[in-house]
Amino acid sequence: MRAPVWIFAYGSLIWNPGFAPAETRRARLQGWRRSFCMRSVCFRGTPEAPGLVLALDADAGASCTGLALRVADHEAETVLAEVRARELVTDAYLERRLPLQDEHGANLEAIAYVIDPAGPQYCALDPEEQARIIASSRGARGENRDYLWATARHLAGLGLPDPELEALAQRVRALSAEG
Repeated sequence: MRAPVWIFAYGSLIWNPGFAPAETRRARLQGWRRSFCMRSVCFRGTPEAPGLVLALDADAGASCTGLALRVADHEAETVLAEVRARELVTDAYLERRLPLQDEHGANLEAIAYVIDPAGPQYCALDPEEQARIIASSRGARGENRDYLWATARHLAGLGLPDPELEALAQRVRALSAEG
């Protein structure tokens, strides 16, 4: 019997996984942080005016709380192909199998999409620059700010608030109102 396939959702996969999970658990990933460190040249920006999307950025002292989504065994091959087509559309993400701990203390391994820090889409911007870009960017899937707001709203709704994301969302709202 093969091990269950879990996918770690920390951004848009939380609110738009593209499949119906067989099981969902709150989970924490150690050594990584949720960060707007990936330039989006497709979905939330363009090659000429990149937006920003979330990625997992390695940080030994950090952790990221999100959802572990279990894929139904009979759908694993199809779901993985669809998730890979979505997440690996450029070379920005690296697919990794990483250890998670669920909300009850159980350990599991999940597929997670982490940023390639050597890639051209990686960036390390201060929060004000992030807010400026997110407030003004748009791509094939819509306004960059809607991506931020949906993620912050869903994390808070799950009882997993992210103070940095909340502060960024508030700043983007202010910039959007000014614009």
